[in-house]
Amino acid sequence: MVSRDDRATVAVIGAGPAGLMAAEAAAAAGCAVDVFDRMPSPARKFLMAGKSGLNISRIEEDFATAYRCRELTPMIKVFGPQEVRAWMDGLDQPSFVGSTGRVFPEAMKASPLLRAWLARLEGLGVRLHRRARWTGWDGAALAFEDGTRIAADATVLALGGASWRRLGSDGLWAEFPELSAQVAPFAPSNVGFRVDWSLHMARHFGAAVKNTGLIVDGTTHRGEFTISAAGIEGGGLYPLTPRLRDGAPLALDLKPDLDAGAVRERLARRGKRSLSEHLRKALRLDPVQIALLREFGGPLPADPTGRIKALPVPLAGPRPMDEAISTAGGLRWDALDGGLMLRHRPGTFAAGEMLDWEAPTGGYLLTACLATGLWAGRHAASWAQDAESRARPRSGR
Repeated sequence: MVSRDDRATVAVIGAGPAGLMAAEAAAAAGCAVDVFDRMPSPARKFLMAGKSGLNISRIEEDFATAYRCRELTPMIKVFGPQEVRAWMDGLDQPSFVGSTGRVFPEAMKASPLLRAWLARLEGLGVRLHRRARWTGWDGAALAFEDGTRIAADATVLALGGASWRRLGSDGLWAEFPELSAQVAPFAPSNVGFRVDWSLHMARHFGAAVKNTGLIVDGTTHRGEFTISAAGIEGGGLYPLTPRLRDGAPLALDLKPDLDAGAVRERLARRGKRSLSEHLRKALRLDPVQIALLREFGGPLPADPTGRIKALPVPLAGPRPMDEAISTAGGLRWDALDGGLMLRHRPGTFAAGEMLDWEAPTGGYLLTACLATGLWAGRHAASWAQDAESRARPRSGR
């Protein structure tokens, strides 16, 4: 990295949303910023997330409580959903709020927003270095796979979690000797769960399960999920990942809008109908719900009310980490100070999914990445601009 105009320098490792926001914050504070990413193009996971509509945040009361992570609260308060929308407006990428409170860019896709963002960063003098794989430290310098050594006044690590390795988040940084002792083990989050289906379920693979409650720890959650050859997956299941991952049993309420007494009363008037026809007409269960009832509740008793209201689903564990939308685990909070600086490595900050937090989908993931990136970038700039920090020698790229 070459000194520019005697400005303090900040190196950002990782060009995802957290890294790009850290770069923007540090550059806006007056630092010379270089971003290094091992992929040939930036923000690949961000672009993938926006392929079917970029849900970037969510408007709701007590937004920060969804994270169940008190350390994130001050950062979300500084850069929460309303600030995300204002930031998008500043990039000429206006947003709208959907019926469930989810925030989307009017263009829906991630690519126009990313193009506008990269143009702003270029205007701020931020330099992006592609195919630059960081391999750790060589003394005080940042080391790269091609042999390059870089000295910066401050560094922001935004290396992502451990899912979607083909898009750049492989979690290998957690094995670096300088970081491994500070890391809580990764675990899949927002992920499907394996189910060992019988052959009779094959005809239902790809079917959506609707109007069904998911019961975990005695609480019924409403949400849609999908049957797949591997098991079950989908937005209604993902918020339950932490408890299911820890071994909590899952049951289904196939008729959540009726209590057990009402279900039993309707089933009592069967007449000469077959059981499947009776379940369909009396309770309006659809074919996939009836198939699930037979799969996990058969052979059905004369009164199947109990199984309809609490059908146990034997899960065989979460799908592999690389199939997860996000991951839990990462740099522990006790390894960081209030500015997201590593306690054992002054001048090095961290942001995004590499921190030990998790959240459901629906805008929470991206908002926290942006908020922690802003927080780390501002604190890194402040550190870099400190006179004592700026006095350290630099080397050229």
